[in-house]
Amino acid sequence: MSTLYLVATPIGNLEDITLRALNVLKSVSVVFCEDQRVTKRLLEIYQIKTPTRIYHQHSNDKQINELLEFLKNKNDVAVVTDAGTPGISDPGNLLVNLVRCELPEVEVVPIPGASAVITLLSASGLPTDHFEFLGFIPHKKGRQTFWKYIAECEHTTVFYESCHRIAKALQEAEINLEPERELVVGRELTKKFESIIVGGRDEVIKKVLAEPLKGEYVVAIAPRKNAKLNAK
Repeated sequence: MSTLYLVATPIGNLEDITLRALNVLKSVSVVFCEDQRVTKRLLEIYQIKTPTRIYHQHSNDKQINELLEFLKNKNDVAVVTDAGTPGISDPGNLLVNLVRCELPEVEVVPIPGASAVITLLSASGLPTDHFEFLGFIPHKKGRQTFWKYIAECEHTTVFYESCHRIAKALQEAEINLEPERELVVGRELTKKFESIIVGGRDEVIKKVLAEPLKGEYVVAIAPRKNAKLNAK
């Protein structure tokens, strides 16, 4: 029986990869990845010579069938993203469902690792006994509903945004959230120029927009202030 490994890779600092992940990447027959240049850099640093193939959200039938053929022929396969965990804000879940439907004898094994959501929350000081990850903000349709949901939310919410749209997202936060609502914005987490900005709405927005808008962003927003009172 072959195994499909879903291997989490570092979100920035390449030293954050786990020993278990390295052992899996060494032992499998092939590593399917989003961008071979990114993955080969990681493999070369750890002197791993496993061949790579392409799998991402735009993969065609030929590439998907190639992955399935490896598994059918009793080859263990690892799937990675450029950063983070396959299946989390990533089409890895579609692959897992396909494998379970077409190759039910294949074992699916997750290899956990660094997570931008958990990394930010751990340093946020916000309530984390109940939080919700919302992925990326909708580009067009659904943005108003997105912000209405966060404005009324009684638990911590977290979302991703790119450097190209973070200014717009924060401007919308200013419109939709009360001034005392606490925000935490993480940029380039685990990397050399990592920054984590914590404070009230206006304070955080001012500090973030004063910096060069580069890299990837993770934003956490505290529950609305009267949430605990309502819960009682």
